[in-house]
Amino acid sequence: MDTSNSENPQPDFSPDNPDAKVVQARYAGDLKGGDFRFPPRIIIEQQGRTLRRTLFVLLLLALGVSVLFNFGLLAQYQSYIQSDPEITEILEAGNPAAADKIAIINVEGTIFQGDGFVKKQIDRIRNDDSVEGVILRVNSPGGTVTASHYIYHHLKELQQHKRANNQDFPLVVSMGGMAASGGYYISMAVGDAPDTIFAEETTWTGSIGVVIPSYDFSGFLNKHQIVDYSYVSGKFKQMGSFTQKRTPAASEKLQGLVDDSFAGFLEVVSYGRPELVTDDTAMSEVKTGQIFTAKQALRLGLIDKLGYLEDATKRVAELAALDDGKYRVIRYQQPSSFLDGLLGGQAQHLKKNRFTVSDWATPRAYYLTTWLPAIGESIFDMPQ
Repeated sequence: MDTSNSENPQPDFSPDNPDAKVVQARYAGDLKGGDFRFPPRIIIEQQGRTLRRTLFVLLLLALGVSVLFNFGLLAQYQSYIQSDPEITEILEAGNPAAADKIAIINVEGTIFQGDGFVKKQIDRIRNDDSVEGVILRVNSPGGTVTASHYIYHHLKELQQHKRANNQDFPLVVSMGGMAASGGYYISMAVGDAPDTIFAEETTWTGSIGVVIPSYDFSGFLNKHQIVDYSYVSGKFKQMGSFTQKRTPAASEKLQGLVDDSFAGFLEVVSYGRPELVTDDTAMSEVKTGQIFTAKQALRLGLIDKLGYLEDATKRVAELAALDDGKYRVIRYQQPSSFLDGLLGGQAQHLKKNRFTVSDWATPRAYYLTTWLPAIGESIFDMPQ
């Protein structure tokens, strides 16, 4: 009597067996132990299915990346196929029939461009004689040194232009969730006028300082035998390069750039907070680059009052001698494009914050509050 079948029964791989797939997988694994009694086609079928699933997942990922990449390109180059829409005025509060206006200038998100939507708002107000005062609504962690100073400069110039035409033209700041670093920098355009900087109770502000992101990938490159053979005209031409070890002399030069920009920041603070810069105790805290809560900022003199947009509006009306019910509060918006509809309103953000590889590799100084590397800030920054 042959007992081999009872001791080692052969598995049933027929299509009618509901456990066929489980049996195949189990016996395919048994082959690792050297038992070759079972048909090799089982392993081939299993490997084929796994390979097809892997290829399908990779295809889906590639398709998703391709879609996002092409939408990004379309947002970046839409100015070539569509003219930049003019901003429009919308009513925020007050008497719709009133002739006099208080305008809100919105500064939202990371400041990478000074000549974008913020500048358009400033230009619109400059040419509108019915605007009697401005609320600068800041909800920003800051941005580049150049863009922050550009906005600060044009806000001051707007006041000077209006006051030259016999207008008092008050400027009052209303801080949102964050008005730090470059966001605080542009707020200093109010000058030394009393009670002109309001912060909400949950606002974070301060972070007065400068950062130049710098990374050293030379160890990684050496490990993979990648050598930088760049040819330069002077020894400091690539002093911030991430492909080379930082020398003490290069570090000194880079720190000098930071120190000069920081001195410029403090000069701007002295314009908007002249009493603060004479308080050595307060300045010893401020100069650390620390972020402060609204209550801490009030104690240090970084802001004037705890308050909301409505409180800032009342202050502008008071300084401009506007009676209740005799003015309207307006803000500006950009008309949505077809691409905005496709991207859920993100096209303007993508267009504003587009950075090329060359941009990321370019050394920049930032008035920026972030716990991410500043080189990647534009990727993670999304509008509120």
